Amino acid sequence: MTAATLTAAPLAPARRPGLAAGLRHTLTLAWRSLVQIKHNPMELLDLSIQPVMFVLLFTYVFGGAISGTPGDYLKFALPGIIVQNAFFATMTTGFGLNNDLTKGVFDRLRALPIARWAPLAGRILADTVKQAWSVSLLVGVGMILGFRLGNGVVGLLGAFALLLAFSLAASWISVLVGVLVSEPDKVQIFGFMVIFPLTFTSNAFVPTDTMPSWLQRWVEVNPVTILADALRGLLVGGPVAGPAVQAMIWAAALAAVFAPLAVRALRRRV
Repeated sequence: MTAATLTAAPLAPARRPGLAAGLRHTLTLAWRSLVQIKHNPMELLDLSIQPVMFVLLFTYVFGGAISGTPGDYLKFALPGIIVQNAFFATMTTGFGLNNDLTKGVFDRLRALPIARWAPLAGRILADTVKQAWSVSLLVGVGMILGFRLGNGVVGLLGAFALLLAFSLAASWISVLVGVLVSEPDKVQIFGFMVIFPLTFTSNAFVPTDTMPSWLQRWVEVNPVTILADALRGLLVGGPVAGPAVQAMIWAAALAAVFAPLAVRALRRRV
């Protein structure tokens, strides 16, 4: 009697999800990040109360001294406050990513049969939605205080699009920091050490010509200044094309430099 030898068939390699499936996974994970606000309402308060406090304090404490009246200062400062808030909000991407990495959540997500890029893309997409909420809140509060749109709804939508595109590119810096540091709190420390000097050495809050001549040279090329000028042109009135093009050049440069570095660092860590 001849014994039959059973050989196991080789396992077929798992198929990677296609683009459509990856987009669905991204939307699902983005929704997961947004739903978490329900369990951590302090995150929503950070996105809401802090920006409003900046608008109120800067308008009524510094407005009269800088522009003569709070109303005149609000027209100048609100776009700058929106830009500052956007830069700080990008740090939430790195904070949330590092939190998922240190707690093992990111590893569990990547072990699922989903697109490998979906967890990171979902995090960035969710934070972009939070950015949109924060900008809407700032514009709404500004209008309650007397701010008026110089270019109507078209200018407002253009400002939204430009700001979100720039924030999306700048968020790669936060992703890189979130991957490299060992604790989420260190992402916030990086934000305060870098973003505070960057925003306060710009024309976000005071006109460039009021600063020392040696500082004005940096202020004029500071990406915060360029983005704030573009938003002023879109929301209030004035030059738009030049600052907007320069802002997009900055955004492209940030993405080109930091996106590959962040992805490489993430691959090494996971």
